[in-house]
Amino acid sequence: MARRESLRRRPPSRSVLPRILIVCEGTKTEPGYFEDLRQRYRRVVEVELSPGGVPKTLVERAVEMKRDADAKAAKDENERYDEVWCVFDVENHPKINDAKQQARDNGIKLAISNPCFEIWVLLHFQDQRAHISPTQLRAACRKHIPGYQKELPVERLSPLYSEAVARAVALDAWQGQQGDGRKGANPSTGVHELTERIRGFDGA
Repeated sequence: MARRESLRRRPPSRSVLPRILIVCEGTKTEPGYFEDLRQRYRRVVEVELSPGGVPKTLVERAVEMKRDADAKAAKDENERYDEVWCVFDVENHPKINDAKQQARDNGIKLAISNPCFEIWVLLHFQDQRAHISPTQLRAACRKHIPGYQKELPVERLSPLYSEAVARAVALDAWQGQQGDGRKGANPSTGVHELTERIRGFDGA
């Protein structure tokens, strides 16, 4: 007797593409940079952007979006995010420590730049070890990118990506050698940790 195939609806299978949610501040620099990454790696990773807000607000939004996605995953596993990241600056922002703690409590990863995102931009062109203000940092970026304001010419940065990562890693190590609690001090950035995760999925 032939076995009758079940007519019960099968649960949807997990998407081949990993999903990464990036919640970032700003309306031009950070969203523009990660939008370019989304286009470059759209065949291997699905990146969702939610720009705007201060660090505490960004983390709260990330937590809410992660919970909503987890709830939807009960019916469709493809709705779940594999990783959730917040990208923000230290520059003039209140409640940074509160934002970090809330992120830790909810499994949110952080890519923090001190003093601002432009430190990641500058590392594409040079090392930076001395303390630097946002104004000085943007002026330094303009030396390498004439006319730079807030929109990044990503095509200028892409060929220098490996050098930027190497400098960011070396900067982290150097800060660690300066004494306890120096990780994340000015200058520093965690953007390379996120970009390397995105790129890593390409080789997974």
